[in-house]
Amino acid sequence: MANSMTGFGRGETRGYGYSFSVEMKSVNHRFLEIAVKLPKYLNALEENIRKLIQERVNRGRIEVYINTKETEEKKRLVKVDKELTLSYDNSLKELAQLLNSTYITDIYRLVSLPEILSVEEEETDTEVLWPILEAGVLAALQQLIQMRKSEGERLLRDLLTRVGYLRDLTGKVVERAPEVVAGYQEKLRERIGVLLADTPLDESRLAVEVALLADRASITEELVRMNSHLDEFEKTLHSAESIGRKLDFLVQEMNREINTIGSKANDLAISRIVIEGKSELEKIREQIQNIE
Repeated sequence: MANSMTGFGRGETRGYGYSFSVEMKSVNHRFLEIAVKLPKYLNALEENIRKLIQERVNRGRIEVYINTKETEEKKRLVKVDKELTLSYDNSLKELAQLLNSTYITDIYRLVSLPEILSVEEEETDTEVLWPILEAGVLAALQQLIQMRKSEGERLLRDLLTRVGYLRDLTGKVVERAPEVVAGYQEKLRERIGVLLADTPLDESRLAVEVALLADRASITEELVRMNSHLDEFEKTLHSAESIGRKLDFLVQEMNREINTIGSKANDLAISRIVIEGKSELEKIREQIQNIE
């Protein structure tokens, strides 16, 4: 079934003192490209997020945004750099001796000096947080996939309509093709008649020339292939697999057949149908650029 590559999803979850907000958006792309933006302390979980997406999406550029908030105060510890404190104290004593001044150790003055005290936060265990974040990622991903599916159904209906129209145009060319040969014969007869004036016309010779011309201008094979491509295109639209690349290939093949029909037929009526067909095929090409 046709799935669009455009979609958006959002998921929220909380636990272990954190709340997570996950947003995903996707646009069309030739391959699967995933960009994840998340807080630095969650970097170890980026690969887990990528795997979840890769298991469920085949094509498109997926952008993932993760925001977090602390819902509980984290434990914070004050650390004393003992060696640095002693070094400060000894240096101040030496300075006092150098200046012949009295020095009394003042702990409150020492702790105000740079890097004596530092505050450390409790390290976050990403393995514990992953099941919580995973639920938010899956919720956003499910919404995104559902939106891509809904948009794909709309694209499917539109493409089936356009394929039906191309079938009608192909049918008109099939109906017109025999008249083209008859037209060739009539034009050739008129030209030869003018050239030969009162000389009798050799009908057998005329028939051979018409047959040769008709063979060179025959579009039967192109029409057969065109209908075959339309059948395969419609069949592919209902496939459960990723179909975007195959549809793009079929459009290229149909465009080639239409161009050949137009150049070989050399008929005004068929040329008009060809122009209409190429216009419709271009609309189809634009639509399938967004199919997974």
